[in-house]
Parts: sequence; C-alpha cells; structure tokens
Amino acid sequence: MEILLIEDDEIYATYIRKSLMLKPGRTVRHFSTGEAALDHLSTNPQAPYAIIIDFDLPGIKGIDLFEKLNGTFEKGLVKIIMLSGLDDGKIVLGFIRRGVRDYVIKDENAVDSLNAILDGKEEEMLFS
Repeated sequence: MEILLIEDDEIYATYIRKSLMLKPGRTVRHFSTGEAALDHLSTNPQAPYAIIIDFDLPGIKGIDLFEKLNGTFEKGLVKIIMLSGLDDGKIVLGFIRRGVRDYVIKDENAVDSLNAILDGKEEEMLFS
C-alpha cells in the first residue's frame, strides 16, 4: 500500500510517515511541495493507495492540488485526504464544497484519524 504524503513541515512529515509505516505493508513517500508530488505522479503511472495533502503548502496550495488530483484518478480509486492545523468550520465547509471528503486536523489524534481513513473505518472514529 503506497501512500504519498505532501507536507512541508519536515519534522511533522517524519512523525506522520513513521507512524503510518508501523502498519505492515505500508510505504509512505514524502514530498515537501505539491509540484514535487505532481512530478512523481507524472513519471509513475501506478496510482498510489492514498494521498495525504497538507492544506498550507508553499507553491500550489493544498486545496488546489486536491482539485487537480481529484480529477486525475478514477473515482474512488485513490483516497485523497486533506490535512490541516486549522479547525475552522468555514474552511471545512469550503473543503466539502470543493469535493473534500476526508479531512484530518493536525492534533493529538491525527495519526489515529489517518489510520481509520486508510483502513476504511472512518465511521468508527466518528462515534468513539
């Protein structure tokens, strides 16, 4: 299971990457910019299992990258998860309007939330 992580904070990216790879069978490729991830995707035809995108990236912004990638893959083929330190209802509503279905806040539960989405157990997180 290949996961792409697009996060410009190197320390946070290392934490997320190592935490997600604790589950067997997962590989996590890290990119600091959306442009670097797009370059990788253009030269690697195999779709990843999931893409985790930080909202606040340098260069192409996370939501713009989401929209670009969301139209690239067959619907439902790749899980695209928005990751942000912002816990603002207006921003989340804006994400939903733009098609984001999986949104994780960078808090103490971020890894658990990401694992739940990656494992297809989002509903369990809602009620725990």
